[in-house]
Amino acid sequence: MLQKTPPSPPVSDLAIPHAEGVSNDEFRAAMSRLAAGVVLVTAHDPDDGPRGEDVGMTATAFVSVSLDPPLVLVSLRNGSRMDDLLADVPVWAVSILGENQRHIAGRFAMKNRVSDRLLFADLPYTRGEESGAPLMGGALATLECRTESRVVAGDHTLVVGRVLTVDAGVAGGGPLAYYQGKYRSLS
Repeated sequence: MLQKTPPSPPVSDLAIPHAEGVSNDEFRAAMSRLAAGVVLVTAHDPDDGPRGEDVGMTATAFVSVSLDPPLVLVSLRNGSRMDDLLADVPVWAVSILGENQRHIAGRFAMKNRVSDRLLFADLPYTRGEESGAPLMGGALATLECRTESRVVAGDHTLVVGRVLTVDAGVAGGGPLAYYQGKYRSLS
């Protein structure tokens, strides 16, 4: 019952204000003042090569939606590799990154990469029992999720996932945050 994401509309000049009067640059500047936690969303693509491939994406648009049932939401850019993969693969994982995992966030935020194989190569992780996706070692917490619904919202798709497993881990330290275009710690 997963809905496919329609192709994204053509991108026009980003500096032109929308009909409502707010340009993309103005909106981006305002939203950069909202601090957000940083997570790594991962999934295993079983159709990519003989053993499949692991895929990862840094996200800051990730929130808890419901306690009963336990639901979370992640926002994915339409047409991104993760958006396309989660349209077909119903289970995925999230690692909530700690302040000492800035290098992981930066690595998986790179655009236009062909493969994620090398990005995972030297990182400590385990495989989720439900999703088969990588769960980052040292993360503040990890979750495995099954997609419940997908909602197209502008140039993104909001993916609501039912939480299947949680590990609050034993990692110390604070969370990795994103504020005004930079990774930061709360201390």
